[in-house]
Amino acid sequence: MSCAARISALGICNLLAYRSPVIGFLRFAGILNAAVWLGAAVYFIAAARPAVSSAKIKELLGAINYPYFSDAITRLLALRLYYLELVCAFAALVLVVAEWLYFGKTVAKWWRGLLVLLLSLAVLECALQPKLEQWQRIRYGANTRPEQREKASTSFSTWQRVSNLANLLLVAGVAAYLWRVANPPDPTRFVSRSRFRC
Repeated sequence: MSCAARISALGICNLLAYRSPVIGFLRFAGILNAAVWLGAAVYFIAAARPAVSSAKIKELLGAINYPYFSDAITRLLALRLYYLELVCAFAALVLVVAEWLYFGKTVAKWWRGLLVLLLSLAVLECALQPKLEQWQRIRYGANTRPEQREKASTSFSTWQRVSNLANLLLVAGVAAYLWRVANPPDPTRFVSRSRFRC
């Protein structure tokens, strides 16, 4: 075996031995991040929100307190979810940048656009929460005039629908992102031998 062939073989083996754990870590981190993100969003939509507005909570809080406190608890849970979604969106962007730096190739524009859209939806939902809380206070306030209450109820309902739609879009987008991370578009690339010739 010639000198060039030995150096080339050793270089590829060392490079692959180093690359394999890093590739595995990036993939694992991406899948874990997307799974936590999707799981939290689905749990909120399918379990937490319906539980807070259930008959059991109404019975627990009492008929007089139920509407206000049920909505307030939902807002608190939603705000925590949206903060978690922001963290997951930033982590996904960091992982995309790490993939780009490590693999030397950019992620497809469609996937980058999806991540930016998901981050934008999470920011939108966080930005809506203070307004929803304000309308909720006006809606249930003891000193609120009937016309203010009606206007606050209409605004609250409209923006709550927008928030729900954004949340459903976010769940669909995160599911697509999880699929992309779990099924990378191309297998791990190996460095060609021609790059290590003497």
